Amino acid sequence: MKAIVYHEHGSADVLKLEDVEKPVPKGDQVLIKVRAASINPLDWRLMRGEPKIIRVLAKLMAGLGTGRPGVDVAGEVEATGSNVRKFKAGDEVFGSCAGALAEYTCGDEAKVTLKPDGVTFEQAASINVAGLTALQGLRDKAKLQRGEKVLINGAAGGVGTFAVQVAKHLGAVVTGVCSTRNVELVRSIGADHVVDYTKEDFLNLPARYDVILENVGNKSPSELQSVLNPNGRSIGVGAPHDLSMIGLLAGAVTAMRLSMFSDRKVTSFVAKGNAEDLAFIGNLIVSGELTPIIDRVYDLNESADAMRYLEEGHARGKVIVKVGG
Repeated sequence: MKAIVYHEHGSADVLKLEDVEKPVPKGDQVLIKVRAASINPLDWRLMRGEPKIIRVLAKLMAGLGTGRPGVDVAGEVEATGSNVRKFKAGDEVFGSCAGALAEYTCGDEAKVTLKPDGVTFEQAASINVAGLTALQGLRDKAKLQRGEKVLINGAAGGVGTFAVQVAKHLGAVVTGVCSTRNVELVRSIGADHVVDYTKEDFLNLPARYDVILENVGNKSPSELQSVLNPNGRSIGVGAPHDLSMIGLLAGAVTAMRLSMFSDRKVTSFVAKGNAEDLAFIGNLIVSGELTPIIDRVYDLNESADAMRYLEEGHARGKVIVKVGG
């Protein structure tokens, strides 16, 4: 089968379309014939392997750091492991896997779910990382309540476009932060207020927030804390483009120290694969309450171009890689 692989760390030039062995599902896995996949900032960070702590973390995370990018998948079940009971061959599914930029991949039964009718493979492939991060970050980590004021920094990106819509579903008053070219997009998906960061800094505005979802990583913990209401929560789910190990550790330590002595909490969060949450987001799409924003669609043999585009940091919503017919 064909798959995108890399044998050394570096720019998107290291990505190659090669023949690899078709995987065989283990007991609790399903073999998926991939129809679409999406890529995330973690993919290009793993590809580049910088800072080097990324390489260490990748080895500790099952399936990552193996030279096979992509963890968001949508496709058809080709075969199942001996312990799988929820799925059968021919089922259309989406969710989490390793090495999604391929003709076939294996995913754990607990981390994929049935694709609803009316949701395209491209839409379904966009959900896993971005959708779960938005849903779990706001609902579970921040415990966002109806009527609370939430600010989404990076509202036009992959996580951000999901987060604006999830926050509205949860009944929040939403402010989105984005660039000039994305103001109308962010407003169109439900933001009550939009801040154009090229014209003004939300730190300098009088508004205060109950929840901040920080997707960009360009504000310090103390800056974020300064615009929180009493008992406010800032949830960091993104990192600056030029990430350094020292900066990563310093930010985490500062956030912990500030939160210990204040009712305004600043913390970080990583989503977990969850079939029920995937299905929940899929149903929001079917009901029309949420629309995945897809910027560009590439073919599998154009994966390097897709990764270059995502790495530029200006994608509106998700970047999709289409596989097969």
